[in-house]
Amino acid sequence: MRSDNVKTGMQQAPHRSLFNALGFTEEEMRKPMVGIVSSYNEIVPGHMNLDKIVEAVKLGVAEAGGVPVVFPAIAVCDGIAMGHVGMKYSLVTRDLIADSTECMALAHQFDALVMVPNCDKNVPGLLMAAARINVPTVFVSGGPMLAGRVKGQKRSLSSMFEAVGAHAAGTMSEEDVREFEEKTCPTCGSCSGMYTANSMNCLTEALGMGLRGNGTIPAVYSERIKLAKHAGMAVMEMLRQNICPRDIMTEEAVLNALTVDMALGCSTNSMLHLPAIAHEIGFDFDIAMANEISEKTPNLCHLAPAGPTYMEDLNEAGGVYAVMRELSELGLLNEDCMTVTGKTVGENIKDAANRDPEVIRPLDNPYSKTGGLAVLKGNLAPDGSVVKRSAVVAEMMVHEGPARVFECEEDAIEAIKSGRIVEGDVVVIRYEGPKGGPGMREMLNPTSAIAGMGLGSSVALITDGRFSGASRGASIGHVSPEAAVGGPIALVEEGDIISIDIPNYALNVKVSDEVLAERKAKWQPREPKVNTGYLARYREMVTSGNRGAILEKVKK
Repeated sequence: MRSDNVKTGMQQAPHRSLFNALGFTEEEMRKPMVGIVSSYNEIVPGHMNLDKIVEAVKLGVAEAGGVPVVFPAIAVCDGIAMGHVGMKYSLVTRDLIADSTECMALAHQFDALVMVPNCDKNVPGLLMAAARINVPTVFVSGGPMLAGRVKGQKRSLSSMFEAVGAHAAGTMSEEDVREFEEKTCPTCGSCSGMYTANSMNCLTEALGMGLRGNGTIPAVYSERIKLAKHAGMAVMEMLRQNICPRDIMTEEAVLNALTVDMALGCSTNSMLHLPAIAHEIGFDFDIAMANEISEKTPNLCHLAPAGPTYMEDLNEAGGVYAVMRELSELGLLNEDCMTVTGKTVGENIKDAANRDPEVIRPLDNPYSKTGGLAVLKGNLAPDGSVVKRSAVVAEMMVHEGPARVFECEEDAIEAIKSGRIVEGDVVVIRYEGPKGGPGMREMLNPTSAIAGMGLGSSVALITDGRFSGASRGASIGHVSPEAAVGGPIALVEEGDIISIDIPNYALNVKVSDEVLAERKAKWQPREPKVNTGYLARYREMVTSGNRGAILEKVKK
């Protein structure tokens, strides 16, 4: 056992004295030591129930013969951080979570790990850490929130942000906004649509790192507690069989996850996190691969904000395994990939069934024959950009309009809410990328304002920042190279015509190469917005969005 390095032999007598201080018995000293990484805190609604999940995991580990030991991971609530300086600190926590978990796990020589995340950055951060540490590891999340109900209709957090935009447009009263405020988020859990947290939790199943139901069983269901106990038992069986994350998170498994992503209609943020996870296993993930997979993968689900169904509905319909079973009929998955169950993907999904063809469309009636995401390239995004095309209305799949250029998110929001953005416009928000932000803020406020103002079917938004999974419409993010490094988005001027062609994966500004070259020659880097603390260090090391905003060594 790896933990023998801190428990066995004369040289480890000082270590054992410290375990005695922890109350370890001699019997426990002879058993495997299983670290349980708890993302519990009292500020994130998706994490407030994780203490219950952790206790259930501990029972499962102990019942299966291990010694559970809990240590923490941080978490930021993207909804609470939205629209102010706090959002600069969201994406950056992914790497803090990975680094700190690596430090704790290797410093204390755990034999196995159970990761207990839930919200946006915890899941990918802990997946990155799992790949680095490479001891038997299982994921069990806190589960999704139940949908709210307002005036007889199911609602989720995206409805809340759009209600604010509707109020600004004068189409919703303050009393109605208050009703949304009180009823949209009725329980603990990750917000109830196919936003980033639920996208990544579903993809743990597709990757093979989570048990069946990890992505979809609601947070308030007792079934979630049972799942947590089984996760504790499963990691002990993995330890016995010596199944480790790099045996599971292979190149083929990542491509399986991307395929499932396309069918589910996941958040564009998955196109930041899958490349970062792939980087940890040595897989050079080119985001353009998404288009090749999308061309042959039907979009089977339209969960909020793309449609009227929610995570609880997907769970009742059969969950991620039911979606994977549909995809297996087309031969789109590598079914030989190993999983945390000790069985292959094919063995896991063979008995899965689609119990609701309105929630999970069958193969002969997909929402579209192509997947939920698209990567657009062109002279405005030579290295790529990402759009959730499953959430784009038909009339905006191809669009041309004048650029309305803003140097930060706040200026764009003010222009949208004051009525200065009109039908046909293309809102360009720049210097919000990984370096420019720094921190690559989510743009849910402006996209929700556009939708709330009734412009969702006539106005596009383009940014080197990113979008919440709650965003919908022609919202194109991750434009790379970003403005802060002199990417073409920095050269766009007010009134330039922007051409968007999602079916043909193209994003261009209708300006000649010569004019762009002249503008580039005059361009000067901007003074950094932040010069101290973690964000300043992050800015120096982070890459563009097309590479997953991974951190690299500073080049001398």
